[in-house]
Amino acid sequence: MSAERDRRYLAYIREAIALIEARTRGGRDAFLNNVDIQDAVLWRLETLAEASGKLSQPLKDRHPQIRWRAIYGFRNVAAHAYLDLRLDRVWEIIELYLPELQKVVDEELAG
Repeated sequence: MSAERDRRYLAYIREAIALIEARTRGGRDAFLNNVDIQDAVLWRLETLAEASGKLSQPLKDRHPQIRWRAIYGFRNVAAHAYLDLRLDRVWEIIELYLPELQKVVDEELAG
């Protein structure tokens, strides 16, 4: 897998995180109570997860602190088990895990 391909997916992930951050500036309550925000954020998380699954294994191996399988697993939940999706858990992803992923993406794109 080429470094250029990784860069392309990393750039998409960076953009997706920025859009999620913009749409969730209103905080947890705004997210939990606005279906339009939920739809936009869930779609971006799903596509971000799909993009992460396309990153090369060497890139993933450089960042073992990121739970790559869990990220891609979210894509499967969002796409196939959406009736069981818990919005409070989605908020945890946004609040707890996206910042660390953002650091990795920035690091990789800077290098």
